[in-house]
Amino acid sequence: MLIGFIRHGLTDWNAIGKIQGQTDIPLNDEGRLQARMLAERLLHEPYKWDFIVSSGLSRAEETASIIASALDIQILEPDLRLRERAYGQIEGLTAAEREEMFGAEWHLQDLGQEKDLELQARGLDFLESMWDKYPDRNMLVVSHGGFLAQLFSALYKERQAERIGNLSLTIVEKKEIDWVPHLFNCTKHLLEKQH
Repeated sequence: MLIGFIRHGLTDWNAIGKIQGQTDIPLNDEGRLQARMLAERLLHEPYKWDFIVSSGLSRAEETASIIASALDIQILEPDLRLRERAYGQIEGLTAAEREEMFGAEWHLQDLGQEKDLELQARGLDFLESMWDKYPDRNMLVVSHGGFLAQLFSALYKERQAERIGNLSLTIVEKKEIDWVPHLFNCTKHLLEKQH
């Protein structure tokens, strides 16, 4: 089983640095273009994808829809385990606003945000259930930066944490008990000449 993890395309809130969390912010035009660019890349790579699933938030669903249409693959029902971290009181705030309201150490305070271990647990639960259901299939998964960073932290504890880019592609393969990475946080398709 191969899983291709994709972070949704750009939104207006991404562009200005607001934390979205589970607030349902749509893609902007650049985000739609990014999704088409990744779809074009996937059409020309050797991997075969059987279906795609997203978190159910519109920015992930539309990204999934653009890619599914280009690849002519099925879209499964959204899976809520793929949703972005709930950020509580800091959703909708920029970095400057977070610091002004809660101080530079805002991330160490309990402001209603979902804990790292909770995100990791639902991410690992998703992986195991997909392995149980579809062991011989390859799937694309459209999710969110904060969620994916925590899932990858759970899978690859030795890996340095890095920001997961919009429309990045990470491909992992189930081998015995491990999820082996083939590609990590790759955005080369966004560097190609834009049409």
